[in-house]
Parts: sequence; C-alpha cells; structure tokens
Amino acid sequence: MVMSVLLNFLFPPPPSLVVTAMSVISVVTLANAGFSEIRGKHLNYSKFWNVNNNNNNTTGQRQIKLSSKTGMLLLYTPAFLAGAASFWILPHDDVRSIILQSAVTLHFFKRVVEVLFVHKYSGSMLLDSAIPITMSYLLSTVTMIYAQHLTQGLPEPPVNLMYPGIVLFLVGIIGNFYHHYLLSKLRGKGEKEYKIPKGGLFDLVICPHYLFEIIVFYGVSFIAQTLYAFSFTIGTTFYLLGRSYSTRNWYLSKFEDFPNNVKAIIPFVF
Repeated sequence: MVMSVLLNFLFPPPPSLVVTAMSVISVVTLANAGFSEIRGKHLNYSKFWNVNNNNNNTTGQRQIKLSSKTGMLLLYTPAFLAGAASFWILPHDDVRSIILQSAVTLHFFKRVVEVLFVHKYSGSMLLDSAIPITMSYLLSTVTMIYAQHLTQGLPEPPVNLMYPGIVLFLVGIIGNFYHHYLLSKLRGKGEKEYKIPKGGLFDLVICPHYLFEIIVFYGVSFIAQTLYAFSFTIGTTFYLLGRSYSTRNWYLSKFEDFPNNVKAIIPFVF
C-alpha cells in the first residue's frame, strides 16, 4: 500500500545495490550527525570549529587545522567538479536528468563563488571535519546523478514534480544566497567577531540560510523523483535541524540580548 502510493511520486527503486545502499547510508548518517549536533558533538567548522579541541587534546590527538576559506573550498569544489563532469560523461540523458545535473552543479558553483567572494572568515576548520563533509557532498552528487541516469527509458512517475521542483530550487538558491550576503555584511573590514544577524528572515530564525538550503534540496528531489534524492534530502533536513538548534543555543550563550522569539530554523515553530 505504502509502496504503491510512493510510486506515484517516485521512479521505481533502482536495480543497483550500490545506489540502494547509499540511499540507506545517506539518511542514517546525516540524521545521526544532526542528533549528534543536538547532543553537543559538533562538526568542527564555522563557530564550532574548536568546540571539541579540549577533549581531543586530552586524548593526545593531533588536529590538522585549515583556514576557513581553504576548508570551505575543500567542501564544495569536488562536488561542483563532479557535477560539471557529468555533462561530459552522460551527454545523452533526457531533459529531467539535464535539469537535475544543472541544478546540482549550479548549487555547488554558487557555494564556491560565495567562498571566494562573499563570505568573511574568523575561525578555522579541522581537517577531520572537512573530510566527511566533502565526501558526503561528493558522493551524494555522484550518486544522485547516477541514480537519475538509471531512470533512462523508464516510465515517468504518474505525478510529475519536476516543475514545482524547479520553482523550489530557484526560491531556495536565491534565499540562501541572499542570507549569506546579509551575513557577510555584518562585519566591516578586518572585523572577526560574531554579531547577531539582522534583516531578511534573520528577524524570525537564526539560520534562514539553512532553511533555504533545505528548500534547495527538496527542489532537487522533486526534480529527480528518485529514492536516493529524497533519502539524501531527508537526511540533510535532520542534520540542518540539529545544526540550527546548536547554533541558536550558541547565540543564546554568547549574547545576553539575543531575542528569545527568534527560532532556530522554522519561523514561529522551531
């Protein structure tokens, strides 16, 4: 019953055991990372870049530290290159696949451009945190495009979500960029301290850029309509919910004047 309903919105599960396994692994690992954020075990980047250093030092572990800019480029560049290469590797796929490849590649191209020209940096990033995030983005990009390739020649799902997906993707990518731009304007030249963000949806939630990133990936999932795309997106949703929860708690601990009515990621709710 449930499967028959899902097949109205999804292509049939792929014949590839690798893609099926990656669907399970993605949602489980990303959701676990989100719950770890809530429990206080953070991936070490942005304002949490050194939060676990004391524990690591006491156990004698030596941490490799990257500049934030270098670390962020490491996160996004391989996924962007994989997306760009897919146009050459899979040149004859259908329109839906081309739109998916374009959306994924554009998303990571935008992130690379933001790293180079928009973001302002104050901290560092530990290589131990950069590597799993880089691999997650790279493997998800490759798997999502490959899973779409496996749908070639299959009947389209009865409910076509591609066009709503394009709209969601565009809303998400524009909203994400706008709020990254607002964050970049918080600091003047040479300033590194954190401030309470203002403007846009920052007056309602502390992580609107995460909210719009979630919208981006739901847009991508609607375009793809594959099991893997939705699995990755659901996992990403759990992770960013956890990360935004920790981010809000961080602001509450650092700023006495932080407004209590500002939620983590969902206006008026969470």
